[in-house]
Amino acid sequence: MTAPVITVDGPSGSGKGTVSRLVAERLGWHWLDSGALYRLVALAALRRGTDPADVQALATLARNLDVRFEVDDSGDPVILLDGERVGGELRTEQTGDAASRVAAHQAVRDALLERQRAFCRPPGLVADGRDMGTVVFAQAPLKVFLTASCEERAKRRYKQLKEQGLSANLHALSEELAERDRRDAERRVAPLKPADDAVVVDSTQMDIDAVLEQVLRLARERGLTS
Repeated sequence: MTAPVITVDGPSGSGKGTVSRLVAERLGWHWLDSGALYRLVALAALRRGTDPADVQALATLARNLDVRFEVDDSGDPVILLDGERVGGELRTEQTGDAASRVAAHQAVRDALLERQRAFCRPPGLVADGRDMGTVVFAQAPLKVFLTASCEERAKRRYKQLKEQGLSANLHALSEELAERDRRDAERRVAPLKPADDAVVVDSTQMDIDAVLEQVLRLARERGLTS
């Protein structure tokens, strides 16, 4: 690796994206939201009407994805697909479910692998996803597996959707998360699981600040930051 990497893996709704972004900001490192890449492939497939079972078509789509990660005038991250901002559409339950299915295909993962590794550059990278510590950055000096109970993750997602003015059903969200967990954990390709040397952090009873401080403490203990 050309720079140190901290990986943060975990199931949907565990807070890994928020924690990873905050850790990257505190350290002044780059940040990779790998889930966004799979969501982008899924969204592009949905828009084009690509058959989710057509693995080669999905892999071709992943290799040729026209995507840019930028920052707006306020310092907020902006994602462009085919030149169009797609932040809100990228975070819908439909796109998330499609991304979970797309990510099960080895050919799609292979197509995105080098794209993800290219994010690793000085001074360092914080990468979040589901296989950052087990596959993409298996040699990372610090690997965190962030989890929480399914009920707690459903509550967080419910609150997030309500704050966005979207309708949501807590029971349905809990069932959807449980199904996605099962699918991610049982898939043959890069199943969701902690790396053997990962530090498992259960955030069920923790707020974001507490998780952030724990990850930063681990980074200091590994000599990655002062």
